[in-house]
Amino acid sequence: YCIYTIYILWKVEEDLSPSRTQTSEGPAPRRPTTTPHSEHPVPPNSPRAFGRLVRPFVFTVGFTGSTFGLAAIWQYEALKSRVQSYFDEVQADWLEKLRPQKRGDIRKQINQWWLSLSEGQRTVTGIIASNALVFLCWRIPALQRSMIRYFTSNPASKTLCTPMILSSFSHFSFLHMAANMYVLWSFSTSAVSMLGREQFMAVYLSAGVISSFVSYACKIATGRFGPSLGASGAIMAILATVCTKMPEAKLSIIFLPMFTFTASSALKAIVAMDAAGVVLGWRFFDHAAHLGGALFGIWYALAGHELIWKNRENFVKLWHDLRTRGGGR
Repeated sequence: YCIYTIYILWKVEEDLSPSRTQTSEGPAPRRPTTTPHSEHPVPPNSPRAFGRLVRPFVFTVGFTGSTFGLAAIWQYEALKSRVQSYFDEVQADWLEKLRPQKRGDIRKQINQWWLSLSEGQRTVTGIIASNALVFLCWRIPALQRSMIRYFTSNPASKTLCTPMILSSFSHFSFLHMAANMYVLWSFSTSAVSMLGREQFMAVYLSAGVISSFVSYACKIATGRFGPSLGASGAIMAILATVCTKMPEAKLSIIFLPMFTFTASSALKAIVAMDAAGVVLGWRFFDHAAHLGGALFGIWYALAGHELIWKNRENFVKLWHDLRTRGGGR
């Protein structure tokens, strides 16, 4: 578990404030006239301002519960179909031996590459592909208004709930996306081995929404409104879960592999930096989202797994009964 990704973790969760629409990578795509900043946010610390957290809070609770419920159903269905899949694979292998082999078969090479990946890497491939697709959508001028509205999270926006999850698949900068996806890819094998793919996806998606809610609350409390985007909050939760479960694992900075430190020390440093960012009002990153994701990951590793995942049997039994009554096999 020597993972060389801690340095890159600092390069996450950009804050798309107007002052940062021009980057060293070149001019940003044209922003539409109506941006989240032009929606006249309510004054901070007013009852109306904090009242805007009610719907996001309900959405966060409902989305998290639904995500873990669907993950439990997914695991149930996967286990149920495993035997049938085994026989299908045996039959497919037998037919493959009878079929004449084609040289340079691209599909076969792709299958071999896919099977060479770990289960964790296969699990996050879909996440990475989704982030890449959203990144390309940012490059289409006709989509800019919709991208800002639905793929950046901002408590001052008219659309509050949907961006809480969509923004965690959204990156405006290629460097930002590449750094986040590299960290996710690096930790995927350990995380999925520890949690299983279904539980991993539930934690990842829930963390994306929870980190956005923490960001909302911090922005309203401080009055520092502005849209944010990036997968950092969700990735922080995965990193924190792995580091909490394996505190003695050795990590190192990607550019300084000769210096190693424990996962516990790295996690403490990350949490301390983001906590300082929230208190001191640093705006280079969305430190509140980082901190929310990390704290959720720590809580889940220490208590959430026992509280949520290990108590899913009643829900799965209910699903089994409904499926059986419906004539399912």
